This record gives sequence, C-alpha cells and structure tokens, in this order.
Amino acid sequence: MTPVELLGRWLAARLSPPASAWLEARVVQLRHGGLERDLYLSVSLVSRHIGKDPLQLTPDELQAATLSRPGWDPADWSADQATRIYLLLVSTADGEELSRRLDRLCAAADIGELVALYRGLPLYPDQARHSLRAAEGLRSNMRVVFEAVAHRNPYASEHLNETAWNQLVLKALFVGSRLDLIAGLDRRRNPALARMLCDYAHERWAASRPVAPDLWRCVGPYAAGPVLEDFRRLLERGTTAEQQAAALALLDATDPAAARLLESRPDLASDARAGRIEWARLAAPNN
Repeated sequence: MTPVELLGRWLAARLSPPASAWLEARVVQLRHGGLERDLYLSVSLVSRHIGKDPLQLTPDELQAATLSRPGWDPADWSADQATRIYLLLVSTADGEELSRRLDRLCAAADIGELVALYRGLPLYPDQARHSLRAAEGLRSNMRVVFEAVAHRNPYASEHLNETAWNQLVLKALFVGSRLDLIAGLDRRRNPALARMLCDYAHERWAASRPVAPDLWRCVGPYAAGPVLEDFRRLLERGTTAEQQAAALALLDATDPAAARLLESRPDLASDARAGRIEWARLAAPNN
C-alpha cells in the first residue's frame, strides 16, 4: 500500500462523519480537475474541519508505514498534519508540479502548516527535487520547523551531503534539540562531525556551560588519541548522565585504549552492555 493510500485509510478510520465528508469532498475536487487555489484553500481550512488530535497509530500501522516507505516514522503525527500532506499528495503525482505547489504553500503557511509540509518530505515524488526545500526548513529559526525536518524524518540523512548533515547535528545541539530523534544519526556519523562536536564541547566547558550528554554518541566510534582525554574527563568528573553517555559511546570505539578506558569503570561498562543505559534517556536538552 502506498503512503497516500495509508494516509487516506488512517484518516477515514479516525475522523468524525462531518470531517470525513469534508475531506472526501476536497479529495474528489482535487482529483477531478480542481484548481491550485482549491488546494491552497483546502490546506488552510484543515484545522477548522479536521482538528489537531494525535493520530495515535497502532504498532501495525507504524509497521505498514515503514514497509510502504523505508524510514517513514509518523508516530507523533496529528490528524491535521496527515490531512495537509494527504491533500498535497492527491493534488498531483508529478514531482515538478508538487514541488512548485509545496513552495507556494510554504510561502504562505503558518507554523503549524509548515511543520506538516516539512514532515511530508519523505513522501513526495521525485525526492531529489526537494533538497532546497529541506535546507530551508533546517535554516529556520523556529525550532519546531527545524525538528520537522530533523526528527523522525529520513529525508535529511538520505539527501544531505556531509557538510550539511554535520551542520544539522550541530544546530540541534545549539537549539537544545534531542539527537536521538534524528533519523539516520548513527549511520551518518563521521570523523569531521566528531571533531566539530569535540571542539563544541571544549567551548562549552571553557565557558562553564553544560554539554548535552548525547553529543558523545557521534564521537564514540572515533574515540582515540586526544579524544580519549575527553572521555576520561567525563568518566572521572562528569555528571551521572555524562558518565553513562561516555560508557555507552565507548562501546562503539575500536581503539584498544578506548576499551581499556571503559573497563576502568566496570559498573558503567556492565550497565552499557546490558542495555541498562539508553540514549533516549540521556537526551535531555542542555541550554
């Protein structure tokens, strides 16, 4: 089943009869010769007719989403977000046309509409065409808009080059955004990012400011040489969360010296290996 078919099924199962009737009428209009202005008007009226209740998708529905589009994770989508994306998808299947309509919608959108439209990025046809739109969302000074591209959204990890990806991770730390919700985070770890994050941590320490514990998740595979001194500092003087993060990150290290450093704290090493430490629990913002 395609993503647009899944969206239609989920909405039909959750909307009230009046909301379903309104949505069905809009879909018929858009699929049978509706004008562009009909799309824009429909998208703007979604909150009034559909509401903002969470979809609360079941495990089976979430699995269906992943099977339909690998990496798609609509776990925290709301009805209005799903409806706006659904309306855009049914309005055209042409990637160029959809990209043009998406740009016009974003130009006039409020924050809630922007969040929905950016969350839909992995579902739009002709994926490469939307890279500039994704970059625009990541540059936003509105954290919820940034997170619509960065969190639970595979588009960024699939299409950003290394420089842009590293800037995404660094910006997430700057704005206090959780790293564990960034799709593809572990797969896109790289030495340049690790160096940037260590430099960032040193700047924070020099200013007597805290460092988000989950930063070290992206440094762990490259824990060697001078970087090990950062981990030694965390294990010896860090907060409980920082010590746990250091232990979890060091599990990914390949340098034998990193393994020896981890074993200097057998209690933490045991908890990390047994799964008693999780990145999601260490992902509290630090600003």
